[in-house]
Amino acid sequence: MLKKTIIHILMILLTASACTENKSAISDRTFSISKDELQDKIKGGWAGQTIGVVYGAPVEFKYQGAIIPGYHYIPWRDGYVKYWWDKKPGLFDDIYTDLNFVQVFEKHGLNVSMDTIALAWASTSYHLAHANQASRYNILNGIMPPESGFWKNNPHADDLDFQIEADFIGLMAPAMVNSATEIASRVGHIMSSGDGWYGGVYVSALYSLAFAISDVILLVQESLKTIPEGTLFYSCIADVLKFHKQYPDDWKATWFEIQKKWDKDVGCPKGTYLSFNIDAKINSAYATIGLLYGKGDFGKSIEIATRCGQDADCNAATVGGVLGVMLGYSNIPDFWLKPLREIELLNFEGTTISLSEAYQLSYKHALKIIQKGGGKIETDKVIILYQKPKAVAFEQNFENTFPIYRDRFDKSFTKELVYEFTGNGFIFYGNLVKNSKVDKIYIDRISRRLGSEVFGLAELDDSYVAELALYIDGKFDEKIKMPMKNTARRLEPAWKYQLNEGKHTVRLEWLNPHKEYEIRINDIIIYSEKAYNTDI
Repeated sequence: MLKKTIIHILMILLTASACTENKSAISDRTFSISKDELQDKIKGGWAGQTIGVVYGAPVEFKYQGAIIPGYHYIPWRDGYVKYWWDKKPGLFDDIYTDLNFVQVFEKHGLNVSMDTIALAWASTSYHLAHANQASRYNILNGIMPPESGFWKNNPHADDLDFQIEADFIGLMAPAMVNSATEIASRVGHIMSSGDGWYGGVYVSALYSLAFAISDVILLVQESLKTIPEGTLFYSCIADVLKFHKQYPDDWKATWFEIQKKWDKDVGCPKGTYLSFNIDAKINSAYATIGLLYGKGDFGKSIEIATRCGQDADCNAATVGGVLGVMLGYSNIPDFWLKPLREIELLNFEGTTISLSEAYQLSYKHALKIIQKGGGKIETDKVIILYQKPKAVAFEQNFENTFPIYRDRFDKSFTKELVYEFTGNGFIFYGNLVKNSKVDKIYIDRISRRLGSEVFGLAELDDSYVAELALYIDGKFDEKIKMPMKNTARRLEPAWKYQLNEGKHTVRLEWLNPHKEYEIRINDIIIYSEKAYNTDI
């Protein structure tokens, strides 16, 4: 009798255990959310991103490699968003580049090809920089993705460009993180590869998982699973988690540890060997610091991300957007929302979309992706098939390509330039320059669009195109076009990586020189297969 009783009890326990496991498995596979809450979270993502952009605006790249000190007041007040809207429309590039892609998905459908996305991207009329403009130049000259974003064709491939325009992806793939990273592959390889691509993959994962996860530590841990272990990007964000555990109440200590190890840009010629750092790894690390130490508090989180410095508005935008999803629009404090409401119905530069329309389009796309992923749309709620994060493909830029010297060249040429170096690669950092006077009307036009950044070297509508021939060690390498027109411009005159290690001679010949123009080379960065390192 006792034996039968024990067996019966064991059977009950096993059955209960099986039921518990099955219930857990079901909850892992499905995620239910009301339509109103889904829409509120999508709306919160767009709103939070825009708030973060504006909050970080006055300190964007003002502190490079330094924490923004507490005595530096960062304002927020009634009318503040509209103030920046009127003063510097180009500030909102985080939003309107996102909206460019939203429009493409709306026009061509969820399965739109990478080439179609790229051609729409290249036809945009607003100002772009870094990896974005390098990719637009490539596409306009027949180099299509993924080659347009590949680091050997795009020296800015590790820059954070895709990181700051991947927000829309997570918003259209709620709790469907692998669907988000698939879209991230189609979009992100247009302008980036390696760590630059991973920045966008990571951000799209943060947004996607924020629909289902309310704990910021777990959110970061799960989102990082989309990045392959062994990559530099993974190691950098993993270090933020490690130091957060070591210094749970001191974000500045974690910032210093990250700074010591990761503050070195090797690709972007504007930042290599200088304090400027637009690399995706470290800026994603700053956003992660904001999320972890802000502990879910909207205002505290974006302030910490902002005070980490460098691309302060973009990093605050990432944090604001992710928390906007997690909290929902209706739970963002009115202190932050009130100034935003003044511009919600206004169209962003270069688009025909307002925030109000973005809320609706992303909700529409999300419902389609939920259905495509096997979920269900019911009368007042949606059932989402939750996806456990999977790592995307392994990519690493600038392998065996280390900067060893920055030559402050600072010369212009009107016929040819000959330069000798020892290493395995180089990049000329400079521009095509028009010698004619830049008048006040032109400066005013550019200043209104870009604020303090006056790109006097690239005219808005100048039709002149310089043609150059690049020779390496006496052999023709490529023909280069350098348009003067702003949207078509080439960012750097010439570069080449992973040559045989040794002594090389580079000759850049200007094939169609014009007396009104010159080619200015500010700096030349030399690379080697072996890193220069000294421990003092």
